[in-house]
Amino acid sequence: MSGFRRFAFALAGAALVAGWSIAPPVHAQTIFNTPYPTVIRVAIRAYNNPTAPILYVQTLGFEEYCEDVLPNEWVPSWNEEALKAGAIAVKMFAWYWTLHPRTENGWTYDVDNTTNYQTFKYLSGQYKTDLAIQQTWNMVFVPPDGSIKPLEYRQGSAHRPGYAYIGTYIMSQWGTEYWAKVAKLPFTQILSLFYPGYQLRWV
Repeated sequence: MSGFRRFAFALAGAALVAGWSIAPPVHAQTIFNTPYPTVIRVAIRAYNNPTAPILYVQTLGFEEYCEDVLPNEWVPSWNEEALKAGAIAVKMFAWYWTLHPRTENGWTYDVDNTTNYQTFKYLSGQYKTDLAIQQTWNMVFVPPDGSIKPLEYRQGSAHRPGYAYIGTYIMSQWGTEYWAKVAKLPFTQILSLFYPGYQLRWV
C-alpha cells in the first residue's frame, strides 16, 4: 500500500472516530446531468454600485432574470443576431454562478445586480431582448464535454469588431454588433469567434 493510500485510510478512520462526515466525490456539472435552475438569488446593491453593501437578496425566476439583464448589457436596438449571442452569454454566465453561490455578510446569493456579475434591473425587459432570450432558451454553448462554463464578455470598443478578444473566451459586446450588422454573421458563428471549440447544443 502506498504512503498516500495509508494516509487516506488513516484520515478516514480518524474521521469516523471524530464523527466527521466525508463528502462524496463531486462530479462535474454538465448540461447532461444538471438542468437549468428554476430560480436565481440576486444580491441587490444600492444604485447597481459594485462596491455598495447588500441591501437584500431578491429571488426570481431564472428566465425572468435573464430578460432583466440582457437590455442592460446589450443595446436593445442592436441586430437580432448580436442580441441572440448576448442572450446565450448572459444565460450561461448566470447558470454557472447558480452552481457556485457565495455568502457575504450573512447574505447567500448566486449573483449580484452589478458589473461584479451582470447588470440586473428588475422589470427592465424589452421586446427585442426578451425575444432573443426566448428564441435561444433551449440552446446552450458549451465545451465538447458539456461542462457548464461562464461565457465571459466585455464591452470592447464602440463600432469595432473586437479583434483583441477573438479566440480569448471573452466576447466583445460591441464586437457582436459589428459581426452581426457589418459581417452579417449568425449568432452561432459570432459565438464561435470568441469561444473556439465550444459547441451549440439543445437542452
